[in-house]
Amino acid sequence: MPAEAAESVKSVFPQLEALLPHVQKPIQYVGGELNSTVKPWESCDVRWALMYPDAYEVGLPNQGVMILYEVLNEQAGVLAERTYSVWPDLEALMREHDVPQFTVDGHRPVKAFDVFGLSFSTELGYTNMLTALDLAGIPLESKDRGIDDPVVLAGGHAAFNPEPIADFIDCAVIGDGEQAVLEITAIIRAWKAEGRPGGREELLLRLAKTGGVYVPGFYDVEYLPDGRIARVVPNRSGVPWRVSKHTVMDLDEWPYPKQPLVPLAETVHERMSVEIFRGCTRGCRFCQAGMITRPVRERSITGIGEMVDKGLKATGFEEVGLLSLSSADHTEIGDIAKGLADRYEDDKIGLSLPSTRVDAFNIDLANELTRNGRRSGLTFAPEGGSERIRKVINKMVSEDDLIRTVATAYGNGWRQVKLYFMCGLPTETDDDVLQIADMATRVIAKGREVSGSNDIRCTVSIGGFVPKPHTPFQWAPQLSAEETDERLTKLRDKIRGDKKYGRSIGFRYHDGKPGIVEGLLSRGDRRIGAVIRAVYEDGGRFDGWREHFSYDRWMGCADKALAQFGVDVDWYTTRERTYEEVLPWDHLDSGLDKDWLWEDWQDALDETEVDDCRWTPCFDCGVCPQMDTSIQIGPTGKKLLPLTVKNAAQAPSGHAH
Repeated sequence: MPAEAAESVKSVFPQLEALLPHVQKPIQYVGGELNSTVKPWESCDVRWALMYPDAYEVGLPNQGVMILYEVLNEQAGVLAERTYSVWPDLEALMREHDVPQFTVDGHRPVKAFDVFGLSFSTELGYTNMLTALDLAGIPLESKDRGIDDPVVLAGGHAAFNPEPIADFIDCAVIGDGEQAVLEITAIIRAWKAEGRPGGREELLLRLAKTGGVYVPGFYDVEYLPDGRIARVVPNRSGVPWRVSKHTVMDLDEWPYPKQPLVPLAETVHERMSVEIFRGCTRGCRFCQAGMITRPVRERSITGIGEMVDKGLKATGFEEVGLLSLSSADHTEIGDIAKGLADRYEDDKIGLSLPSTRVDAFNIDLANELTRNGRRSGLTFAPEGGSERIRKVINKMVSEDDLIRTVATAYGNGWRQVKLYFMCGLPTETDDDVLQIADMATRVIAKGREVSGSNDIRCTVSIGGFVPKPHTPFQWAPQLSAEETDERLTKLRDKIRGDKKYGRSIGFRYHDGKPGIVEGLLSRGDRRIGAVIRAVYEDGGRFDGWREHFSYDRWMGCADKALAQFGVDVDWYTTRERTYEEVLPWDHLDSGLDKDWLWEDWQDALDETEVDDCRWTPCFDCGVCPQMDTSIQIGPTGKKLLPLTVKNAAQAPSGHAH
């Protein structure tokens, strides 16, 4: 948080521009996207650099960063700019020519900002954070930073267990960011206005005392002789024993992004996205996102309609993604899809849902979604191959449900269905996984029967299961990389060996190695920081990208770094935890009652299913009373109208209302 200098912070673009002809895809570093914001430096007293720690093509479409960027820039006297990970080719040139980590908006050095906020949706971005800190000239460890260094703040789903990066961040915010960033901004503004009393320590203390900002440096971790955690204790007075998550209620009051960014270079999602609800209570036991975002909060149908209308006008995109963890579960999804398809029929605006629950799919909805757009494949996620394993994970979908659903799809002209499964789920056997092949052949057989054609496809896509904090499976052992690979090889051989159907079934899977590293990082404690740093220093970058990921590097660094603590990678990954064990994230309150999670873990082992509390009585997971929140769902009884159909004869041009 630099003392206010008289002159403005200069853009590094003149130095950067000379390097761009020598790197791949230079356009990603240029900035100036439609709807981006550059404010005069001097007119603002609190300045945020926001980073999604991955390449531009992955980071730009990220909704979380886009929302915070806009929420902050709407405030008078506050500016927010974005930065992304630079590829190794540019990194080398920046080091050679002393060009620091920069923002794409004003090309200002990240070190000049008050806050460096990073959003982690996956743990595999941790090494990219260290690269950015180092390029920015910010000390890697928080203990080495001074009053003029930015506050390094982590958020996003991975921040629900920030312990592996505790050495590198100053603080973490868990939960929704919209209100949290405004609260933090106000605290920083007051501290700066008072002349920065007490230095960095005082600022962090003020943040910690809110109860909603976690400052790892203010907590000591004590270990038992066997390596488990004995307890986590605050080491300052006034610092809470547990830190609470933030929950935004009434999403209609937060209709962001209003002006979505339009990328300059190709990105992973070329569409405008609207989050139609937050939270999910389906209760899939492997799903961290569903557990940590409770309760369900729906955006109203009219709120969604307005956001789509404004967003399309602001961007010119031709597809709208209706985002949530289970979009077909919105109480008014049918009316939303029909209303939007009607309104944009002439404009040929396509609609999409990320993936659909088998039991929430209906052909009317599917037809509305594809009415104006292209009819691509449908994606369903049964997750488990056998009925038994689906009971264990609480994914209540029967094979007959699935066959009925795909029969409807193939019968109505779809030609491609993608099925997503996981391998390595708790209690899983080879047989549970081999049943995926049986399910896929039934799907093809049914598809050929109802469509009268052999020209149909089913793609089976498999990910390795990684146990995550704040879920009932946080105690579960993870399957080793070798066993995962063996199991998937058997499945591949079974599918390929099927003379009748095998050629119609595509098979895509990840080997078990990245999952072990993700597991190490997701359930790790502070001792894992030494591993992350060693991997970074050994050249680890972009670990989420297959071509850059090195399992051997991670394992080699882990063996060396963990030896001093008497634990190893297996201790963090393939070991089952007991009820008594203090978990590294127990002092971070996601609202979920630990006993409730444990009971749900026991239910999983007994293969007992639990209903969705949206439509049934409460199961006492703890979120609503603990967080003073409640489920917010429709129906509102409204339709998308009065927004008239666009281009209708009576409407003067430019007035959709």
